[in-house]
Amino acid sequence: MNLRFVEAFYWVASLKSVTRAAEKLFLTQSAMSSRIAALEEELGVLLLDRRDKQFRLTAAGARFFTYAQRLLELQREAKAEMGSGAALAVSMRIGAIESVLHSWLIPWIEKLRADHPGLALELTVETTPILVEQVQRGTQDLVFAALPASADGVRSRALPAMDMVFMGNAQLHRKRRYTLAELGELEILTFQRGSLPHVALLDLFRQEGIEPRRVHTISSISAMAQLVQGGFGVATLPRHAVQRMQTFPNLRQLACDSALQPLSIHASYRTDPSTQAVETVVKSALAFVDAQNGSRKRAASAPVVGISQFSHQSKASKKTMI
Repeated sequence: MNLRFVEAFYWVASLKSVTRAAEKLFLTQSAMSSRIAALEEELGVLLLDRRDKQFRLTAAGARFFTYAQRLLELQREAKAEMGSGAALAVSMRIGAIESVLHSWLIPWIEKLRADHPGLALELTVETTPILVEQVQRGTQDLVFAALPASADGVRSRALPAMDMVFMGNAQLHRKRRYTLAELGELEILTFQRGSLPHVALLDLFRQEGIEPRRVHTISSISAMAQLVQGGFGVATLPRHAVQRMQTFPNLRQLACDSALQPLSIHASYRTDPSTQAVETVVKSALAFVDAQNGSRKRAASAPVVGISQFSHQSKASKKTMI
């Protein structure tokens, strides 16, 4: 039995679409259909119900799906036992929200590529709702988003949450500490409407009985940083994302008597019984983030004030990626 045909059927059944399965395996739709047809001929049964446009497995297809998963898992175990599964030489589609991109995604990918030079990446930066929908549909293999995805064949792992802080212009916002009411009198910039940071910010003001002057919703971290750098408002941003923006020397973290809710981050990915590639990549991300957080905790003997301080620290420690 040709395991490539079994793999084709597994992904068609998992993603409930010949088209999406073909994209997953980098095949044409006709090639995917041919593999399924060849497998059906070999088994002597129909695996897919083709009587209408709605995707449906036959009774035989539903039974064979369990066997397909076991066969592919056995293939993976055999490769690992014989030593051919150690190095990653696959293509992987990874999606991330902007907060992850600006915080640790790039240095992690650099390390991942150094550890696995045969790994080819396809990177997408999108909002959480879009990324969750993409991994559920199977158009992404792994996503880092603010919410976990839930669907058949999808797993999620929680990563350390990101500290969210108020960032202002060092030339304009000089007070050592602000009350939430004082910040509410300023123009506030936060993430897109309905996002977790946007909702958490409005909840914080509501809990304190404060009506903010005006809240602007912007989907781009770099756009918010440029606006604050230019003197427009105060932004709520992930602390570590701002630390890497050394091109904005006037950004300054504003101490506030009310803390912003940390931004939760989840890795959601599709399980693949034929390879441990995705699990290996997820473990790499978790280990990298844990190591980064550990380094920051050891180095954080005092609260960080602004970007200029980060630039000085980064020169002193050569090329420390934050």
